[in-house]
Amino acid sequence: MEKKVENTVSQTIATLEEEFKNTGIIKSEKTVLSVIQTLDETETPEMISRLLTIAAISRLNTNERDTIASAWLKKAKELDPHNKEANKYLSQNDWKNYEDLLEMLNFPAIRETDNRTAKRKIAEQYINNCRMFLNMVDDEKDEIISNSTAAVTFNNKLAEDKYKEIISLLDEVTQKTSQLLQSSEEYEESISGVFHTSIYYDSVKKLIEELNELKTAWLAIFVEEESDEMKEETISALEQLQQMIGLEKVKNRVKDFYQFLKYQNSRKKLGFTIQDELSLNMIFTGNPGTGKTTLARLMAKIYYELGVLPSQEVVETDRSQLVGGYMGQTEENVRNVVKQSLGGVLFIDEAYSLNRDGQGSDYGQTAIDTLVSLMTSSEFGGKFAVILAGYPEEMRQFLDGNHGLSSRFPTSNLIHLPNYTAEELVEIGEKIANDNDYVISEEGKQQLELRLEKEQVDESFGNARAVKNIVLDAIFNKGSQAHSNKQFLTYTLLEGNDFAAAEEESSENPADELDAMIGLTKVKDEMNKIISFVKVQQLRRTNSKKNLPIQLHAVFTGNPGTGKTTVAKLYAQFLKDCGILKRGHLVVASRADFIAGFVGQTAIKTKKKIREALGGVLFIDEAYSLLSGSNQDFGKEAIDTLVMEMTRHNENLVVVLAGYPDETKALLASNPGLTSRFKKFIHFEDYNKDELIEIMESYAAKFDYHLDKAAKFALQTRLTTFQTNGNGRFATNLVDESVQMQALRIMEATDDQIDYSLLTEEDVMQALNFFTNQQS
Repeated sequence: MEKKVENTVSQTIATLEEEFKNTGIIKSEKTVLSVIQTLDETETPEMISRLLTIAAISRLNTNERDTIASAWLKKAKELDPHNKEANKYLSQNDWKNYEDLLEMLNFPAIRETDNRTAKRKIAEQYINNCRMFLNMVDDEKDEIISNSTAAVTFNNKLAEDKYKEIISLLDEVTQKTSQLLQSSEEYEESISGVFHTSIYYDSVKKLIEELNELKTAWLAIFVEEESDEMKEETISALEQLQQMIGLEKVKNRVKDFYQFLKYQNSRKKLGFTIQDELSLNMIFTGNPGTGKTTLARLMAKIYYELGVLPSQEVVETDRSQLVGGYMGQTEENVRNVVKQSLGGVLFIDEAYSLNRDGQGSDYGQTAIDTLVSLMTSSEFGGKFAVILAGYPEEMRQFLDGNHGLSSRFPTSNLIHLPNYTAEELVEIGEKIANDNDYVISEEGKQQLELRLEKEQVDESFGNARAVKNIVLDAIFNKGSQAHSNKQFLTYTLLEGNDFAAAEEESSENPADELDAMIGLTKVKDEMNKIISFVKVQQLRRTNSKKNLPIQLHAVFTGNPGTGKTTVAKLYAQFLKDCGILKRGHLVVASRADFIAGFVGQTAIKTKKKIREALGGVLFIDEAYSLLSGSNQDFGKEAIDTLVMEMTRHNENLVVVLAGYPDETKALLASNPGLTSRFKKFIHFEDYNKDELIEIMESYAAKFDYHLDKAAKFALQTRLTTFQTNGNGRFATNLVDESVQMQALRIMEATDDQIDYSLLTEEDVMQALNFFTNQQS
């Protein structure tokens, strides 16, 4: 290492050690890890050892038992056997890690009635288990003795006594295991048919009993320590809720609910009564991964702790377990689930799925009616609590349509769980990583936040569930990469590149694809103007400059086949590359995707299609068809919903309206909200004859065809008088028809010298005549 770099590292270590000396912890673990990554184990083992020790002890001072800290201390000792702090802490705490050392000494019973094969198989298992343990125990014992010596050196009486017990008992276990190995081998050799030599069988049986007694004594060494750890299991439900990340309003609401129930209990003890008991039934609304199921389990525990319900059991169910396929089955299913829930809580996730609109033969409503009946019956009423969970809007509509059910759930018992903030999601990610013995670097946190931002497109975003999937994906990436130089931190540190998602790369740059399109000069100019504006606004934002509102919605006018859909697709890719859109996909829709046949369903269909397009571009072809002169038509409902959703989703949704100019203007004029949102108009001119021929040549070349000079000359002449409406689709259709005419010509030809790629004047003119006949 260069002297200058070494001095810098030494100064950093000195600063960290000073901070650690004053506070017992270091605030910036990332600084330690960053410095370690710049060092080489072979060149600076002592420096790395010091840094790992600081980081490990800091973690231990925050969390009494930490696997990562223990691993770092062991590595620190390995790099520098004379590291006093590492040795000291290992001697204090490492004995706790030997609890599972005897776990592999597991011996299934041999039955007298077992056949020869079964007996041999079990005997072989005994032999293998014994050999594995004996091979492993020597190395472990050396480490235990080393730690025991350190405990004596540092005058740690508790650790010293524990190590004495461990070493003494381990010697006994090793001796008995060696004896069992010998007896098992002799027993295996003695097996003949269903018979065996009794003396060996009895010896094996006796040794296993003695080993099991030693294992019980071994576990007793750690019982006291385990009882301290049992604190987490005895922690109250309210304390568990307080330890959860985020959800501050939810915590306050549940705390108030808890205090009221506690208050009611106190009144009852004093002899007071209340005529109207507080309902225990609750509704939790929120998007996926916001903690609804976890909160339901905690509420059940709260009811149990306060004596309101005799059990903390939660029976989780959904539509598939409640709704039957024939008459009478649904009532039976619901009744059985309620019976299971007695004394505890019945939790129904996505409860609104019970009531499926438009399915008269469905038994979902029967399930709802049966549940309400049982909740109020003398047999089950007040003996269990019901918690419903799901999306906010769907749950509201569900309750509005089922007044009997909604009356059982007071408004005060509705708790909404909001989405986690970006900071909370990263904190959850760090906890998940820590639970799996990993630390996320600062660059890793930044990449995690970027991944989360890209995935937060609509209500289906999984919040904590999504974070868990991303972190586990990063762990997989870390493990699946080929590490030629496996630095120690490789096994505990998740870095930025571990979180990088595999992007679906387009075969071409959208700018190149747009430039390659034939004609459309004015369209290209307009698109370049929009993209340039967007990029500059992004740069201004990066440099903390004020931005103009970015108007991305657009109107594409022009005849069919002039490239509107293709350009819309490139527009979506442009906006994704600029960082405006998260997905950059194109959803093509028409009137049929929005309009339904009865009141209320048009808004639902429209929202569904918009949700599909979130993070991308919604391209509405022939958008003017939404506007109808009929008073009975639901087009206005679709337009109003579209305007409302555009406002709600802001930059997460870009809408492109396409169609003829005059009709599209009439559509915009029908709703002031549309007019104010569509400021960018791009007109697609019809293709001229030269451009149509160029389109034909380009399209034919994709499939290894080409037009001869005579064919192109003939097209120049005929297209002057032929009515094409400048339609690019006509050009590709003409090539398709010409290829079929070529096939007929080739099959009828007698000449062996045939060019299978050539489209002649004859082929093209016959195809053109075919279209002429269709027009007439």
